[in-house]
Amino acid sequence: MLLKTLPKLQIQNCRHIKKYSTAIVAQTNQNEHLQQRKLMFPPKYQKPRQVWIENLDTIDERKLGLLDLHPSVFAVNPRIDIIQQNVRWQTLYRYVSYAHTKSTFECRGGGKKPWPQKGLGRARHGSIRSPLFKGGGVAHGPKSPTTHFYMLPFDVRLQGLTTTLTVKLAQDDLHVVDSLEIPAEEPSYIEELVKSRNWGPSVLFVDVADVMPRNITAATDTIKHFNLMPAYGLNVYSMLKHDTLVLTKPAVELIEDKLLTHLHKNDTRFVTSKYKVNQV
Repeated sequence: MLLKTLPKLQIQNCRHIKKYSTAIVAQTNQNEHLQQRKLMFPPKYQKPRQVWIENLDTIDERKLGLLDLHPSVFAVNPRIDIIQQNVRWQTLYRYVSYAHTKSTFECRGGGKKPWPQKGLGRARHGSIRSPLFKGGGVAHGPKSPTTHFYMLPFDVRLQGLTTTLTVKLAQDDLHVVDSLEIPAEEPSYIEELVKSRNWGPSVLFVDVADVMPRNITAATDTIKHFNLMPAYGLNVYSMLKHDTLVLTKPAVELIEDKLLTHLHKNDTRFVTSKYKVNQV
């Protein structure tokens, strides 16, 4: 009985696969006007990664074409230690410690020598506000405000961006859209869109300019876990803080252009000299 039903299941599955495959081919044939990107610094030994270009003007997902991504930016070795260094750097450079203890000269009283230097058989002391006395100062205590700022090397920051973009793409948490234009400014529209496409609880939308379209700005204004960011502000901490990263096609081209330029430049030492800390 099982042997008789297996061929039927195989034929039925093949029919479904054929139906969906023809639908994809028909859909991509409608978008033949989308030309293939000419990658900057074409890779010699790696094939470009590809991602679907999606739409935001409808809740139902529509594929608008394929986009080639440079492997030097979106297909590097996933260095988790590099990501951790970038996250720690971004966490500490804005942290200021306000813990403060008083030294001997900051304590009230104690200006007079408590007893003579000689003659009483007691130890020598110059002030009762010494750290040896109760109510005295604290030796080597923390002073406020204390910053924990330090600068990561330029190559580590650069590698942190490429590694995080690679991890996001590998985990299917990176999506590319044609633009951030949506037909309505109600928050319910963008919430329903994210829910129907399984994008995750928090979403980061990235575009080229810092002036976003009005509808998506108004729709995400009251939703704290949906954020908008220009491409020049993209960082490792923000990408990891959000579950899904949504980039526009111009933003992908700008990010690739900037990162590839820095990866292949010869004057890195001259450019990064102004970011060194405690330089003479």
